[in-house]
Amino acid sequence: MLKVDLSNVWGDLSLPDLLATEQEVFAAHKTLAEGRGPGNDFLGWLELPTFEETEELQRIRRAAERIRADSDVFVVVGIGGSYLGPRAAIELVKGQNHNLKDSDPQVFFAGNNLSTRAWQELCELLEGKDFSINIISKSGTTTEPAIAFRELKKLCESKYGKEGARERIFATTDKERGALKKLADDEGYETFIVPDNIGGRFSVLTPVGLLPMAAAGLDIDAVMAGAAAAREDYSQGSLHDCARYAALRNLLLLKGKSMEI
Repeated sequence: MLKVDLSNVWGDLSLPDLLATEQEVFAAHKTLAEGRGPGNDFLGWLELPTFEETEELQRIRRAAERIRADSDVFVVVGIGGSYLGPRAAIELVKGQNHNLKDSDPQVFFAGNNLSTRAWQELCELLEGKDFSINIISKSGTTTEPAIAFRELKKLCESKYGKEGARERIFATTDKERGALKKLADDEGYETFIVPDNIGGRFSVLTPVGLLPMAAAGLDIDAVMAGAAAAREDYSQGSLHDCARYAALRNLLLLKGKSMEI
């Protein structure tokens, strides 16, 4: 279980400062829970954690089993929230150097920069290895992932042929529109959905995060159950760990602490 260590803020702030924010925190939580306020069309993440089995979770597990069975490397192509969540989750559980410790399979992230050196290194790492690709993009037109996927698609089709590549490429994208959705439909890639009401940096509990996690060997059922339990815990009371963390950061900002590391 994650714990928030607040010990280093005392001195700049005091317990009475924190307690004085309780009503404000309660009001903010109520606004969030009721779906009011700016950005309320992107609150779908509030309903993501679930204890329930879904058809999508079953498909994710089946796809991950195929990837783990026939791939030495799994390349996740995305930028911003399309890769930060799964990368953070995998490194949290398996460590930052997991690719050096096992090949279960190795998981590499591409399409988050335009570095030719990074691309050359990835190509070298793929030499002589079986690999699968997960392209993650709502639109399919963001420059960095679009370029990386185009070249990885070429490599995959060159190695396995058009039919073989089709079984190794997975698209996580919009449910009905966008360049990537059209390409996935035309090529016959298995497709997973990024919900309309969930922004990229809140998408880790959608297929954006769950497919890479499952392919890396993480137990996504436990992930979802833990998230569901946390949602229940953090719906009770007004000054739980999350609320205290947010309130103290806001208080520090008001005291002129405008930089955060």
